Amino acid sequence: MIVRPAERVAIVGLDRLSAEVFVNLVTGTTLPETGRIALFGRQTSDVANGDEWLSLVDRVGIVSERAVLLESLTALQNLAMPFTLDIEPIPADVLPNVTRLADEVGLREPVWTAPVAGLPAADQMRVRVGRALALDPPFLLLEHMTAGLAPDDGVALGRHVRELAQRRGAALVAATSDEPFARAVATRVLRWEPSTGRLSDRKAWFGGRLG
Repeated sequence: MIVRPAERVAIVGLDRLSAEVFVNLVTGTTLPETGRIALFGRQTSDVANGDEWLSLVDRVGIVSERAVLLESLTALQNLAMPFTLDIEPIPADVLPNVTRLADEVGLREPVWTAPVAGLPAADQMRVRVGRALALDPPFLLLEHMTAGLAPDDGVALGRHVRELAQRRGAALVAATSDEPFARAVATRVLRWEPSTGRLSDRKAWFGGRLG
């Protein structure tokens, strides 16, 4: 599979564990036993040291429940963390970037100063999306991000993330088992077949009727 610049792809059929393995392989956290994986034209198996790996992965915005939120801190403080570790209070020169980011990902202003622990699951995921977007990466990697969301929330968030990626000109790959979310977030949907490890085009699933 090749993902081109600004392309938005979803892979359906990956549960939480499979999605985690997929993300680890794409980012080079885990190396494949067979085959090759290239990120930004560089094979992950050729990355020689930690600094080189970090510079590569810094260009990827990862949205995952594994991305820890500091629950006692506010939504804005969590969003400020990619910009600065000095978040109590958020520096005046950083705050405008943080509030713009909160607005961009769809966080309502009343929740900006609320502790993350008390936010609905959908808003917590929006905080994770914002942190992934903060440094304007050219590639977004979504790891089973609707697992804890209501179906309608997942579809709405998928549409929003798709718009954000399009606006920023970022490529996107979503690993998911949520087909409605996949259709909402991507322009190209593939199905992973566990028995063969192959990816098939969604249009071929039922004779092209799912379009």
